Amino acid sequence: MKITHNKVGQNLNLTDSAKSDRADGIKNKAGGAAANKLDALTSSSLGESSKVELSPKALEAKRIKELALAAPDVDEAKVAKFRQLIDEGKYKVDAKAIADKMVDEHLEF
Repeated sequence: MKITHNKVGQNLNLTDSAKSDRADGIKNKAGGAAANKLDALTSSSLGESSKVELSPKALEAKRIKELALAAPDVDEAKVAKFRQLIDEGKYKVDAKAIADKMVDEHLEF
């Protein structure tokens, strides 16, 4: 293990060189066939044969997420309605109500 001293009283472990050197040495000494076995064991332990079963709640959450992602980001009909109201001059903004909501939301945090 390599330890470097940046300042007095502070140790900083940058790398675990002994462990990585041993791993490299094992792979180099093992040769082709043994290294392939090691790789095969490692990949099979991460496994294609592993199986995961999801709970009903997880399946429902997955379905809800898929529905949410499938929904459009913008409600075009609503945008068109407000665009028409603004163009006709019929859309009125209550600045006091908006300011009150902004203050209330800020105070909640």
